[in-house]
Amino acid sequence: MMSQRRGIHLDQSELLCKKGCGFYGNTAWQGLCSKCWREENQREKQKQIQEDWALAERLQREEEEAYASRHQKAQSQSTPITPFSRFEERKTKEKSSKVHTVTKFFTPSTKTPPKKDAAPFDAQSSPSPSSSSSRHSSVDSDHATREFIDFLKPLKSGREIFKQCRAFTESMVYKRDMGADELSECVQDFYQNLSDRLQTQFKGSSDHVETVMDEVEKYMMTRLYKEVFCPETTDDEKKDLAIQKRIRALHWVTIEMLCVPVDEEIPEVSDSVVKAITDVIEMDSKRVPKDKLACITRCSKHIFNAIKVSKKEAASADDFLPTLIYIVLKANPPRLQSNIQYITRFCNPSRLMTGEDGYYFTNLCCAVAFIEKLDGQSLNLSSEEFELYMSGQASPHWPQATGASSCTPGSAALNQVHKRLDLLTGLGERQERVIEKARQLESDLIDWTDEVEQKVQSVLESFPPETQNPTATTASGTTSAASSAIDADNVENELLPPPLQPQVFAG
Repeated sequence: MMSQRRGIHLDQSELLCKKGCGFYGNTAWQGLCSKCWREENQREKQKQIQEDWALAERLQREEEEAYASRHQKAQSQSTPITPFSRFEERKTKEKSSKVHTVTKFFTPSTKTPPKKDAAPFDAQSSPSPSSSSSRHSSVDSDHATREFIDFLKPLKSGREIFKQCRAFTESMVYKRDMGADELSECVQDFYQNLSDRLQTQFKGSSDHVETVMDEVEKYMMTRLYKEVFCPETTDDEKKDLAIQKRIRALHWVTIEMLCVPVDEEIPEVSDSVVKAITDVIEMDSKRVPKDKLACITRCSKHIFNAIKVSKKEAASADDFLPTLIYIVLKANPPRLQSNIQYITRFCNPSRLMTGEDGYYFTNLCCAVAFIEKLDGQSLNLSSEEFELYMSGQASPHWPQATGASSCTPGSAALNQVHKRLDLLTGLGERQERVIEKARQLESDLIDWTDEVEQKVQSVLESFPPETQNPTATTASGTTSAASSAIDADNVENELLPPPLQPQVFAG
């Protein structure tokens, strides 16, 4: 049993941050939690900024020295004319201002773009009359705004929180060309700063702070969803297509191969499996990271229930991960990588670091990583069998008398499915042979038709038809009566009596 699970088993310590802080890690953050990742990222960026600043200063010194050398040389060769000296002073000032602009490329800008250069966020996100998706987005944004205002009304600082959140979402319009990591950093910095201020205001009431931050995330991400979900500056869409194609190619993987302790013949278990698949697919329809995490959590709880009913005992973590992999393979969720990246970048970091949402999300990331690296050894298959199944040249067959006894025994229905798959494979091969023979027959018919046409043409050329002279006419221009009579060959015509003539009787 342990040997069959070695490719799927995941120690719980592997889910935690590699820095040993005790929070859940994430593959997108190289195994670190959001806090450690941000600290590590800040150190790397600070180091890069220092290197860029040193480079800028060196370039500026070299430029100033080169300019001073050229200026001194020009002064030694020029005549002392007063107007020309003033011209040189003016050029010196202009050149100096250009030199100082070199350092500006390496200093972050603190200015907010003026609103007159671009339309407000609401105006740019407003729907066009012909776009139903834009209208739906605008309705969702308006609804989220009203809910956020209603939530903040009882709070003393509600007006200030709303103004800050609104100003931040509007400022994100001017950052559309930034990379996804930069956008994520802006949002996470805003979360952190607002959370620190709320901690001071509510005097350490973490539950109250988390409630406010949940509403802040809902309001901001509903409005920013179109801007930050699967942005064009990333390869998220390419990764979505790759994992979708990978899952399609793994359609043959069975419960026995993954050692999933689930018996789908039990109605309650089958119902839980269907609900888990539905929840993980529904994740793509949500806009707020918290709502997407809620779908993952519901899916995971249905999985635990299916395992509990099947085993008639509490499910373990070793049972959960293989079952989650099986659910993802059956569901093939749309835009899976984009949703994972969206949650990673823009979710409230405290929710991913602790709690059941963070635990289940970390397991989902591990399941996706396992699917991407799945091989024959993980499924107790030889490399030849794995390649045959992946290419579709063969389908798995699991008789109950073989090694499947160490896992959940295959049901009769599942064996029947495998037989039908083998039958379909055979029918496909027969169909290809029939199509090939039909094409050969069509080619033979075309050749036979050409051959017949050639023979007929040859005969016609060998025996040309005889030409006949037109019938001679009489001097009056009429043809002979004997040649045009229908009964000209009837020799008894002359013996017939003359025709009767009609007679008129006077009454």
